[in-house]
Amino acid sequence: MSTASAETSSPTQLDDLSAYLIAGRVSSHAPEDRRTDTEVRTVREGITDGEEAENLGFRNVFFSERWNLKEAAVFLGAVGARTERVGLATGLVSPARRHLLHMAAFGATMHAAFGPRFILGLGRGDHAYLRHEGLRTAGFDGICDYVDILRQLWRGDKVTYDGPAGRYDGIKLGDVYEGPDPQVWYGTFGLPRAAAAVARSFDGVILPPMMTPEATERSVGRLRQACERIDRDPASLHIVQCVVTAPDLDDEETRTLAHARAVTYLQAPQYGDALTSVNGWDAEPVQKLRAALEESRRQAGDELVDTAFHRRELLKPARLVPDSWMEDSCAFGSASECVAALRSYREAGADEIATYGSTPGQNAAVAHLWTQKVMQPA
Repeated sequence: MSTASAETSSPTQLDDLSAYLIAGRVSSHAPEDRRTDTEVRTVREGITDGEEAENLGFRNVFFSERWNLKEAAVFLGAVGARTERVGLATGLVSPARRHLLHMAAFGATMHAAFGPRFILGLGRGDHAYLRHEGLRTAGFDGICDYVDILRQLWRGDKVTYDGPAGRYDGIKLGDVYEGPDPQVWYGTFGLPRAAAAVARSFDGVILPPMMTPEATERSVGRLRQACERIDRDPASLHIVQCVVTAPDLDDEETRTLAHARAVTYLQAPQYGDALTSVNGWDAEPVQKLRAALEESRRQAGDELVDTAFHRRELLKPARLVPDSWMEDSCAFGSASECVAALRSYREAGADEIATYGSTPGQNAAVAHLWTQKVMQPA
């Protein structure tokens, strides 16, 4: 049920507008009672979304990995095989989930197969997600060393290392991609310790959805200042802000994309607390939400509602998420109103915006208007 059309699609390649693909949980098949495009999305539909994103002119597509139906290499490989230009980005994968050689091979193979358009987006991950897999979040020193070793492997070096990123004795790829290395970006709220790690080791940053423009501006400031402190050109760090968009969508689908998604973020202890903090939100609604979710979580036998329920099943607890929070941190209304909201993040210092939640086709009119308005003075 794509909304793209000849009148709204944009043939122009966009330099600063991108799209997340099938954010959140997916299914192998669409349920018969699906009421909207986004309440349950399938893997096949997500691959088609990637192809449509290129046709609409989006710069990059982002895909977050889960260890179920969302294995990133398979998915992005499928999108890469059906496209020619659009950047193919993980957004995000955790270093804890891939051996260094596995991750290096992933990046090198993507470049060799589809040209140098793969972007490796890394994130520490929330401890609550990783713990039941027998994994742990990495420290910043370990992540920086992990990235340094990746780059050595991509150059064809043999690496011996014993430190916070693990222990390796003479590891190498052997066969390497003869061309530019993949860019390595980091998913973060841009708090001080993360900003220092980013300045040291990363090419770019992916700021998560549901940050307000004011929070974005503060994070951008911390990130640029961290670069300045080590004499790195602040402009060399590319900053992407993800924003939930709901252009011309009805109230139920909008609330599913925004409020119900916020439930999954706010319930996760580390992630939810960080999101609340950077936005300056009151912690009381978050505590009420977590208390209300406790029984459902226990009955589902899962630590997190995000892995136990689809968003459409969370609309009742989503009523506890203040409307003002979503209005301040998402892009709602007509396509032109969404463009205005997205532009506020560019004005806050983000170099690129990634639509989140809604499909590329649902954002066709946004992409079309973006080419007309984003170049005009604010």
